[in-house]
Amino acid sequence: MRTHRNARTTWCSRRLMVARVREEGWSVAATARAHGVSRSTVYKWLRRFDDEGEAGLFDRGSAPHRVANRTRPRLVKRIETLRRRRLFGRMIALRLRMPRSTVAGVPARIGLSSLRALDPVEPVVRYVRERAGELLHLDVKKLGRFRRPGHRVTGERRGPGRRAGWEYVHVCIDDASRAAYVEILGDERGDTARGFLSRALEHHRAPGVSVEQAMTDNGSAYVSRDFAALCGREGVRHLRTRPYRPQTNGKAERFIQTLLREWAYSRPFADPRARARARGPWLEHYNRARQHGSLDGLTPDQRLRAAV
Repeated sequence: MRTHRNARTTWCSRRLMVARVREEGWSVAATARAHGVSRSTVYKWLRRFDDEGEAGLFDRGSAPHRVANRTRPRLVKRIETLRRRRLFGRMIALRLRMPRSTVAGVPARIGLSSLRALDPVEPVVRYVRERAGELLHLDVKKLGRFRRPGHRVTGERRGPGRRAGWEYVHVCIDDASRAAYVEILGDERGDTARGFLSRALEHHRAPGVSVEQAMTDNGSAYVSRDFAALCGREGVRHLRTRPYRPQTNGKAERFIQTLLREWAYSRPFADPRARARARGPWLEHYNRARQHGSLDGLTPDQRLRAAV
């Protein structure tokens, strides 16, 4: 039972009212004075107790049992049909010649007020490749350069501007082992992305891994003919995610979150050079010492040796 803060009675005090009148012989007037309520209030709870027992002493909802002018089920169905076609309330009201307030109330009642509610929830599809090198995930994350630590680590947004341009963190992570390769580069143009892919392939092939596929989003750096030609020369099949579906490349997205939390924003660096110097030790720790939850507590290096 939810009782508002100004309520004079609760279930326990109502039960006490009933007990004093029915069992102890108190008068209604004396009971009302003792509880600081009116006699009509005491009579109300006595009547409910007589009709429903102790269950009648709980609060009741304020919604009416019957509404004289409730929207007819046929109109509710038409409003729902039009709303599922992604029409807004004003458009539905004009088409059905109904008040906008009535049309707005129906989707709210059936849970279709937001556009997100119109799209079915897609099941989460998880997959893990069996062999190392079977699929690499590539992505880029922009990091702001700064003259002094920013609000992401200090929590302070006021003061003079701190930003001094951008630098781009290119990441490549193996699907089976989660082994990662990271570089901080000056841009995300096609030439830079191709150079990064060449070095990432060399890094992942060093332990004797045969790289088969590489997945990227549809950024301009990855859709060029030169990038496709590089994949062809290296014998790597290039896969691209569906538009507006970053979860397709979810392992790279998730690794970037870890990278930001545990390296880029882990502490206030004095400048971007200090942050860049910390990247190597952190990446070494990630690949060789950090236990990974999705790998049953193994490190990426341990999983890599088992998945080759």
